[in-house]
Amino acid sequence: MGGIWLISLVFAGIGMLVSWQLKSKFREYAQIGLANGLSGREIAEQMLRDNGIYDVRITAVEGELTDHYNPGDKTVNLSPDVYYGRSAAAAAVAAHECGHAVQHAKAYSMLQLRSAMVPVLSIASNFTPMLLMIGVMVLYSTGNSLLLSIGVALFGIATLFSFVTLPVEFDASNRALKWMEQRGMVTKREHEMAKDALKWAALTYVVAALGMLAQLLYYLNMLSGRREDE
Repeated sequence: MGGIWLISLVFAGIGMLVSWQLKSKFREYAQIGLANGLSGREIAEQMLRDNGIYDVRITAVEGELTDHYNPGDKTVNLSPDVYYGRSAAAAAVAAHECGHAVQHAKAYSMLQLRSAMVPVLSIASNFTPMLLMIGVMVLYSTGNSLLLSIGVALFGIATLFSFVTLPVEFDASNRALKWMEQRGMVTKREHEMAKDALKWAALTYVVAALGMLAQLLYYLNMLSGRREDE
């Protein structure tokens, strides 16, 4: 079991570094005001209107970088620094979350797939850690791999979900950057800052997905090794 802890620690460390860099970039770019003087809320409103979306509400939520789009109640939820901010960082995050709203409105296939997986994932997540832990103990004490196999299968679903999330996030960023550039919402310098901030945000999802894949491969190798010993 030492291997799984090592993998978890390595990717947790990488994730912390990427998250730190993201927050650092956001704070840096948050100090530079937009030439047009618009707030994140106003940027979001404009992007939704330009895409013919009028049934999505924009709300302010507590926290730092807690921004998200909720397809259930059709809300773009922006943290205070983004909702009220008038910087390249605020514009990037606000437009990115609206990118998800545009995906929803246009029935973007990967977003639909991700949404369809959520109910299954929510159920699986309640049992997966317990099944993996007990499954490993049962495997090494009795040689029975059934519980661990079920746990690994459920963990595989969670891993797949993390990889399905990647194109959803990248596409939302691409939509945001393209709209800001074509609409003239940002200067060339502001566009580069927005692109850089969204790049680091996307990397947090990449690291998380790779971390889950590494753990999945570890468990699969454990199952394979035990079966070869039988």
